Amino acid sequence: MRGRRGVVNAVLALAVAAPPSAAADDTLAARLAQARFSHMQAGAVAPPWRVVGLPGQKFPLTRFDVQAQDDGTVALRIRADASYGNLVFDAGPAQLHPAARLRWRWRLERGLAQSDLRTRDGDDAPLKVCVLFDMPLDGMSFGEQTSLRIARALSGEPLPAATLCYVWDRLLPAGSIVPNVFSARVRYLVAGQGPPRPGQWVPVDRPLAEDFLRAFGHETRSLPPLIALAVGADADNTGGSSLAVVGDLLLVQP
Repeated sequence: MRGRRGVVNAVLALAVAAPPSAAADDTLAARLAQARFSHMQAGAVAPPWRVVGLPGQKFPLTRFDVQAQDDGTVALRIRADASYGNLVFDAGPAQLHPAARLRWRWRLERGLAQSDLRTRDGDDAPLKVCVLFDMPLDGMSFGEQTSLRIARALSGEPLPAATLCYVWDRLLPAGSIVPNVFSARVRYLVAGQGPPRPGQWVPVDRPLAEDFLRAFGHETRSLPPLIALAVGADADNTGGSSLAVVGDLLLVQP
C-alpha cells in the first residue's frame, strides 16, 4: 500500500526526466500522433511509451497491452489487480498553445468498488490520463516548495510541480477537482463518472489551460510547459481489480 510513502513516491510515480531543450508545439503533436496505440501491433506497448512504477515497488505493476477491439480498432488495455503503474510519454518540456486541447476516448469495463479519492485507503483510480507540468515554484507555499525540493533531492529526479490527472470516478460529480491525499502536487479532475459501461466508448475533449488553471490557478496565472503525458490505473490501496481500455491521445492546437 502507498499510505506511508509520502510526497517523494506520490510525485515520483509520475516523474520523468525532461530533455534539456523545449520542443515545439507542432513537433509534440506530431510525435504524439506517431505514437498512437492504433498504429501498434497487438501485444506489448511500443516505445516511446514506457511503464513507470514506484521506487522499490513491492506490489505488482499495472499491466498495459495493445489489443484489437470488437469494432476493428486497436487500443490500449489497462488491467489493475492490487497494483500500481503508469504508461508515460515524454513530452518535452513543450510550451502549449493557450487553446490546446487533449482528446481521447476511453471505456471502463470493470471498476473499483471500494475506491474513494478523498481517502488514503481508497486512493485508487480504475482509469486516468495525466498531464505533467513544469510549474515554477514561486507561487507555491513555503511548505510546499520545501517538500518538493526535499523530494527532488532524495529522488534525484526533476519531479513535476504540477500534475493534473483526468480520472474516471464512481463517487464524485463530473468536473470535480480534488487534491491527491498524499501530495497537493497532484490534482484529480473527474472526466468520467459513475459505474462501468462495458462495451461503451466515452469520448473526452479537455481544454488543457482552462483545466490546469482551475486546478492550480491559485499558484500560477499561466500554463507552464508540458513535461509528459501518462495513462494508468491503480488498485494498490483498495486491493481491487479493474479493467479499462483507452484509445489514441490526440493533442489539438490552433
